[in-house]
Amino acid sequence: MNSFKKHALKLSREYTQANFALVLSIVVSLVFLINSFNYKEGKIKSLVFTIFLVYALFTLYQFFLTWKIKKDLLKFGAIQPITRKLGYIQLLSILSANVFTASFAFNLIKNKKTPDYTFAVYMLFTQLFVIAISAFNMFKPYVTDTFLPAMGILVGILVFQVVTLVLVSKYVQDESAPSWFLVIAIVLIASSVTGNLFNLLLGISLIVKIRSHDRSRIIKWNTIWGKITRNSTAILGMFFIILMLSLSVCSKYTFDYDMAVENDYGSLLQQPSLEHPFGTDDFGRDLFSRIIFGARISLLVGFASTIIPLIIGGVLGAIAGYYTKRADNIIMRLLDILYAIPGILLAIAIIAAFGANTMNLILALSVGAIPSYARTMRANVLMVSNYEYVDSARALGASDFSIIFKQIVPNSLAPMIVKATLTIGGAVIATSSLSFLGLGVEPHIPEWGNILKIGSTYLESHSYLAIIPGLAIIGLVLSFNFLGDGLRDAFDPRMD
Repeated sequence: MNSFKKHALKLSREYTQANFALVLSIVVSLVFLINSFNYKEGKIKSLVFTIFLVYALFTLYQFFLTWKIKKDLLKFGAIQPITRKLGYIQLLSILSANVFTASFAFNLIKNKKTPDYTFAVYMLFTQLFVIAISAFNMFKPYVTDTFLPAMGILVGILVFQVVTLVLVSKYVQDESAPSWFLVIAIVLIASSVTGNLFNLLLGISLIVKIRSHDRSRIIKWNTIWGKITRNSTAILGMFFIILMLSLSVCSKYTFDYDMAVENDYGSLLQQPSLEHPFGTDDFGRDLFSRIIFGARISLLVGFASTIIPLIIGGVLGAIAGYYTKRADNIIMRLLDILYAIPGILLAIAIIAAFGANTMNLILALSVGAIPSYARTMRANVLMVSNYEYVDSARALGASDFSIIFKQIVPNSLAPMIVKATLTIGGAVIATSSLSFLGLGVEPHIPEWGNILKIGSTYLESHSYLAIIPGLAIIGLVLSFNFLGDGLRDAFDPRMD
């Protein structure tokens, strides 16, 4: 019996997630504690120290929940209902922006969790964070004209999302959803124009369950997304990426772009405050606004410089893999020549020749990535083209074009999607690196590499100017890597 209970402890996802949330909450609490002291003046920063105390309180409660879950699993072999109800108290931690403990609390209170429930939870988190981050603009001397209408729309969507979360928790099962959820799904898909892709995922998932008559299709959808949503690091990475995307979309209406680019010589190098949460740079520009608008550039260049080589390299690799003689030799040898040139040097050469701007940066990063995508697709096509359904298509007289792009390529996309997700992080780093060197986007545009370049000259006196954009780059790159690892596991049939 003892071994059975210990086995239950190891297999419990709630216990694993509890420890994961506890460790991250402790780390964030320590960061706030370290930054709550002004070491030069020997004073305590009251606001930061208050935030630390709030985080520490919820961290202690998280420790209690982790201990209680472990006790239940060792004593009963399962988490008791009363312990799950204690998770409702930890839901309050979302008010302190502690997404780690709050997401765990949502998982704890729900015994059977579907991917739809997880989508609904993180959809709500994303909306709350977008509203909270945008609300800091109220402390500025002026806001953009569209601020109040935009905030009103965001709050209205938030209310709808809360209702949706309650309904999904109550009515949606693994393989079914009531037909009247179709209206909710349509509204969710429409509201995803704010950049909150969790709305889109939940809407599509509900439509699949309502409209699909193929049970295997529903099971496949639930299996893939179930693996991703159960992976704590993958779903948190996905949350951060979608949060940055949603902020990039909504910032057009909730942030004033002038505060990110216009010089304000009366506010030079100000320390972080409510008006300027991240302080100001050497031209008096609000670093908070620059970081928000910088996310737009990083995501745009990262996605564009991945999608372009994905398409071009995918097509070339598919043709080379299917026609394995002359076409293969011509295409792959030409790509080998391109592959022999270091990507960063090729990018520098292209930018030096055509000038430093966003479009040339996308082009420079895209060209160097084409050979690796072509190689990946070619290897997949060589394997898939030997399957029986491809031989059947040939026997039925299907054209080569139809066989390649209707039979082979769709069944070779999974490794390409995983590769694309893993390499977007590299594109973000390359974008910031080239901008740091003055070879990326124009210097006046708020981009994380440009911001880091300015901040690097003030490391001793105003270190936050370099630390904050550096953390933003690290966070986004790690998020793409975590999501890529989760997708790789989800598409791997050997992973249960």
